Amino acid sequence: MTSRPDARPIVVGVDPDPTGRPALAWAADEADRRELPLRLVHVRQTPPAKYRTPDLEPAWETWDEALRTRGTDALSDAETFVRDRHPRVDVSVRLAAGDVASVLSGQAREAAAVVLGSRHLTAVEELVRSLSVAVPVIARADCPVIVVRETEHALRQHPYVVVGVDGSPDSAAAVDYAFEEAVLRGAGLRALYVWHPPLLGVMDEHAALQECRRLLSEIVAGRTAAHPDVQVHHEVVRGHPVKVLSEASAHALGLVVGARGLGGFAGLLLGSVSQGVLHHALSPVMVVPSAEHRSP
Repeated sequence: MTSRPDARPIVVGVDPDPTGRPALAWAADEADRRELPLRLVHVRQTPPAKYRTPDLEPAWETWDEALRTRGTDALSDAETFVRDRHPRVDVSVRLAAGDVASVLSGQAREAAAVVLGSRHLTAVEELVRSLSVAVPVIARADCPVIVVRETEHALRQHPYVVVGVDGSPDSAAAVDYAFEEAVLRGAGLRALYVWHPPLLGVMDEHAALQECRRLLSEIVAGRTAAHPDVQVHHEVVRGHPVKVLSEASAHALGLVVGARGLGGFAGLLLGSVSQGVLHHALSPVMVVPSAEHRSP
């Protein structure tokens, strides 16, 4: 498959660990579905300048060469895996040096989407390390960032995508992306507006829930008309957004959320929710920025 010359690639971070195949497979499948090129990126980390002292330079050069060889081998293995899985996909490789989060954030500026693995995200001892990569990339990226768990989860017989809705611009972009994914996968869509009551309560909870239902129906209606083949189920759920959305992801193809979201009346801040579901969702998490945050 020859991609358009101006097509933005799907970018996926490549880990030398061979168990990191789910993210690579997800990225390859997505590139094939969307008819986009796939860019495989491995980052060998370099030490801060203050540690590059003359007496340590020879040792670092030896270590850097070993890292370079390891990265080259990892990219070669990943490329073979992708070509065997999807021979038509245009594949390129890039071996970079520097800070992992910074490099991948830079790649996001010219990508259609960035895909990361998440096998560390649920391990307490690796929490800081995980956030140091995933969260900065999500915060800086003006394209969707997909975080794929390294463990399989059970899917329903009739596949569906879950999307969190709160009425914000990022939420609207997330809904658009969720419809795209549903169409590409021949899946249904479950749109959830999670209403989290404020700590001090509200004067009229019934009215608040009615407003949530109105906003949800409004944001889904236009997309449903544009995608009549997608079976849509939407509901307002009372509870904590991270808990509700994570539980909803248990048997889904993916969970789509906005990168920032909306606070105030809705009581739902998807900026924090997107981070929360990274640790608790059982499906791939697709974090989508609003159009105003994307490069032209």
